[in-house]
Amino acid sequence: MRFFSPVERLLAMRYMRSRRAEGFISVIAWFSLAGITLGVATLIIVMSVMNGFRAELIGRILGLNGHIGVYSTDTRGIAHFDRLAVDIVDLPGVIAVTPQIEGQAMVSASDVNVGAAVRGVRWSDLAARRPLWNALDEDSIARFRDEGGVLIGKTMALKLGLRTGDSLLLTGTRGEATAFGTLPSRRKYRVAGTYDVGMHEYDSAFVFMPFDAAAGMFGMKDRASVLEVYTADPQMITTTRVLVADRVSDNLRVFDWVQRNRTFINALRVERNVMFLILTLIILVAAFNIISSMIMLVRSKNADIAVLRTMGASGATVMRIFLMTGASIGVAGTLAGTVIGLLFCWKIGSIQGFVETVSGAELFAAEIYFLSTLPAKVDPAEVGVVIGMALFLSFLASLYPAWRASRVEPAEVLRNE
Repeated sequence: MRFFSPVERLLAMRYMRSRRAEGFISVIAWFSLAGITLGVATLIIVMSVMNGFRAELIGRILGLNGHIGVYSTDTRGIAHFDRLAVDIVDLPGVIAVTPQIEGQAMVSASDVNVGAAVRGVRWSDLAARRPLWNALDEDSIARFRDEGGVLIGKTMALKLGLRTGDSLLLTGTRGEATAFGTLPSRRKYRVAGTYDVGMHEYDSAFVFMPFDAAAGMFGMKDRASVLEVYTADPQMITTTRVLVADRVSDNLRVFDWVQRNRTFINALRVERNVMFLILTLIILVAAFNIISSMIMLVRSKNADIAVLRTMGASGATVMRIFLMTGASIGVAGTLAGTVIGLLFCWKIGSIQGFVETVSGAELFAAEIYFLSTLPAKVDPAEVGVVIGMALFLSFLASLYPAWRASRVEPAEVLRNE
């Protein structure tokens, strides 16, 4: 036997229709429906965008940096790094180990100076950094390998007015002894190519140069600043980090990508949770509107309820009728909001482009949000939580008015009529 009988469904649907006498009640019900629709759609859209933002950002970070970094407590760097790399790459879950020299420098060209993070890598190790490798053409890789050129991001190239084949000047932080005293090391290099990995921080502030050239510029002869370890599963990084830490000596320190980006990841998590709580208030306000409209509907239908009771309808029957009436608003709003939210996430790129074209404003500035496009990643489990929460609040909001309807006394109402 179904929970709602055909008669109960028929009466519930009739009470939902707009009548002249209950026009104001109907308006409140429509506002409740719109509120739940807006709340569900907004929650799905915002949470999907934040999921996509986190996934894209972490993917770019992991693509250009190792999942585990091995550093030396000695400021001179890691000695015998190639032998150590061979020992680490044999560990379970490790797919590649690449030595890297890190340093800070000032890049100068066309009377413009910008600060940059310099990464010295071997050309064969560029393939481990998939976003960078995919952003380069064969000619750029060949010039990096054969001519000792450097790779810069397109944003940096635009700031400095550089193109492939042009020269730039790197001024390092390490001093060199000269007849005039200690002066910063300065080297001139040609631009082997430019890259665009879609992350503004890297495209505007990173310079990749050959490993040997970086060693000479930063005084790292036969040493590396860090060993970048790439693993098969970055999400299960703790186990691999423990294995790497057990393999290296005591004068080396091991950090995984979660530890190196802990502050940033925690900030994303806190922001996501706070946004979820704030946007849930939209659905909560709509639920209160359901309570208001249903209480007013019950009061306007007191005579009808009294007639139903005198005809033999039980209090439970009346309660189910009004429970279905109020819950139907929540179900319709939740379904509409889910469809709108999913469609928005599906076409978010086109919507962003349309709004930017019409308004003439940039909605997603790469300088602020790190990424150059607006991502969206729908999590089915998260959508299920939003739907369940909206339905639960709608049912809860309908419960009290339905209970009030079931407590109407027929004799009292008919005597006052």
